[in-house]
Amino acid sequence: MAIRSSPPCACTFCTIAPPHILRCLQERGDPQQRAAATRTLAVTRDLREERLRASAMGAAPLSAALLGLGSGARSTHDAQRGKTLPGRLARKESAAATGDAAVDEAHDGAGLTRDFLAAAFRRRSIDGRGMPLVSTVHFDRDYDNAFWDGRQMVYGDGDGQVFQRFTIALDVIGHELAHGVTQHTSNLLYFEQSGALNEHFSDVIGSLVKQWHRNQSAGQADWLIGEGLLAPTIHGRALRSMSAPGTAYDDPLIGKDPQPAHMRDYYFGPEDQGGVHINSGIPNRVFWRVAKTLGGPAWKVAGRIWWRAFTRMLMARATFADAARATIEAAGSVADAAAARTVRDAWAEAGVPVPRRPSVAAGRRAATQADAARAKTPARSRDKAAKPKRRTTRPVMPPAATRRRPGAARPAR
Repeated sequence: MAIRSSPPCACTFCTIAPPHILRCLQERGDPQQRAAATRTLAVTRDLREERLRASAMGAAPLSAALLGLGSGARSTHDAQRGKTLPGRLARKESAAATGDAAVDEAHDGAGLTRDFLAAAFRRRSIDGRGMPLVSTVHFDRDYDNAFWDGRQMVYGDGDGQVFQRFTIALDVIGHELAHGVTQHTSNLLYFEQSGALNEHFSDVIGSLVKQWHRNQSAGQADWLIGEGLLAPTIHGRALRSMSAPGTAYDDPLIGKDPQPAHMRDYYFGPEDQGGVHINSGIPNRVFWRVAKTLGGPAWKVAGRIWWRAFTRMLMARATFADAARATIEAAGSVADAAAARTVRDAWAEAGVPVPRRPSVAAGRRAATQADAARAKTPARSRDKAAKPKRRTTRPVMPPAATRRRPGAARPAR
């Protein structure tokens, strides 16, 4: 099947399920599964293009006044299997549970994510200014995805055969809302390495929300993203594994998890906005290793390091090497030189270029400079889609024989 190449996307439209799974279903599923996958891909494409147009016109987020909400309040809506957003109001901030599993999971998950951001990072909602958290469930028919569209969260019910309802996993909810945090901070371009970092940071926050809610240490956590989302008949534990990228699923219907853990297996190609859901496995394992080595609850040290780097020190076209430098410097500022060495070793193990001598002062200076540059740049200019400049830190292209299409079997070693 021909893969349609997509341009760099700065429209803040981010999905949880990678498109290569849906393309596998188009090719291998039964008629119902193929229809659901085809419809999901088409609807997602149309929504992304619509969001691009809205972004170009400077569409504003849904306001608290418009929705009749207080600052940072939740409202959960029911699309009733249609595509009109936000849909019928189903539950307000302090209202009791409705008995509709999707409504209540989305509502409670948004509240837990908001509370986590406040407790761990002193952030008021996802924009830092009390932005209302709007969620819509029961979106479209058999919609096999969930997404952040730049204004609100939207969840499909899944097809019931491959995907279950997308509100079933707290880390999925935290992951998608974290795209809103990125939108209001580094605004990482959703393409190639910056897009993979965008997805990676959402995986980090999604996992940390779940660990915080369960009161787990880094050693106790499962480090899975989307546990329970795949139907029982699918051979897989989740959508992604942060501790062991490439092992989350292996099933005839949805293929083999293509995530790499090292730069030598980096995916080059047009699929998935240049591999944003694929190559995020590399920084995901880096964060897991840092959290495990530092020990204790992952949000207390490792999480604070990543939060500082990703919300204050990275610019929109950041590469893996940029993220390595930022997190190493942030570790020196947030923790100490030993933590900075731990972060440096984790990135180096993954094959990402790292600086020789991390500097605590440089970390503070980089954060200040990034904040100043962002403040001087008009919001519309930051959001404008543009082709990334050629990077000098890009990994060496592997031989053609070693390149794999996402979902394809790995070559025998």
